[in-house]
Amino acid sequence: MAGSRSGLRGRQGASGPGCLLSQPASALPTMLGDHSGLPADRTLLSPPPKAGLSCKTVLQAVGKVLRKSKAKPNGKKPAAEEKKVYLEPEYAKSRITDFGFKELVVLPREIDLNEWLASNTTTFFHHVNLQYSTISEFCTGEACQTMAVCNTQYYWHDERGKKVKCTAPQYVDFVMSSVQKLVTDEDVFPTKYGREFPSSFEALVKKICKYLFHVLAHIYSAHFKETLALELHGHLNTLYVHFILFAREFNLLDPKETAVMDDLTEALCGGDGPGGAAGAQNHVKER
Repeated sequence: MAGSRSGLRGRQGASGPGCLLSQPASALPTMLGDHSGLPADRTLLSPPPKAGLSCKTVLQAVGKVLRKSKAKPNGKKPAAEEKKVYLEPEYAKSRITDFGFKELVVLPREIDLNEWLASNTTTFFHHVNLQYSTISEFCTGEACQTMAVCNTQYYWHDERGKKVKCTAPQYVDFVMSSVQKLVTDEDVFPTKYGREFPSSFEALVKKICKYLFHVLAHIYSAHFKETLALELHGHLNTLYVHFILFAREFNLLDPKETAVMDDLTEALCGGDGPGGAAGAQNHVKER
């Protein structure tokens, strides 16, 4: 389809080494996306998260949570019976807004579908990137020796299709670098009037969403305690709900791909849409 920006101009690329933003927690946005093309009455605002927490304070808070839950340190495969803190009702219900995301993700009238996908995909990239940056100092090669999410281990595939085993921070860096390259490529995500989207655009958006899901899932699986200590779990939950509902609306994620987090999706999104807990597997998987 032709690509006029029809109210959705102004996408910007991430910055910084490996595309990981180094802004403080106070800079974390509302996680609701850039919806400048929406009517004024649909603009969403919310207070920024608390700031000023030192690394020492976070480590002390995380230590308390770990002692309370008797969980294993990050980087080690959790036992099957280990309790998932992010599923506890007091944390799962935390949001930064009560707005109905099902309404927010619907394609607005007179907005081109590819324009809508491009605008939202770019926004999700920025928000996932920023959310990860808040815990990146804890996601190290030593702590997270593989890109693991529960019982699933992800491998990066290079340009030749070769499977590469890497640490979680390396995997995330590959994700952010490759996605930034795509969203700033005028031939893939055109921003000028009259430029057309490539025929492979939807497939590329699905690929980006898959990678962003891996990063979100890793934050929950390996770094939710740090996120909780930073009091950013409400932002993380809001971002996850918005992202999942948007992906469902336009069939951007394979239910088999998201099955690893079906329990979380059920808790946060009410199980609306394809996929379910029955799709999850107990054995260790590789992707």
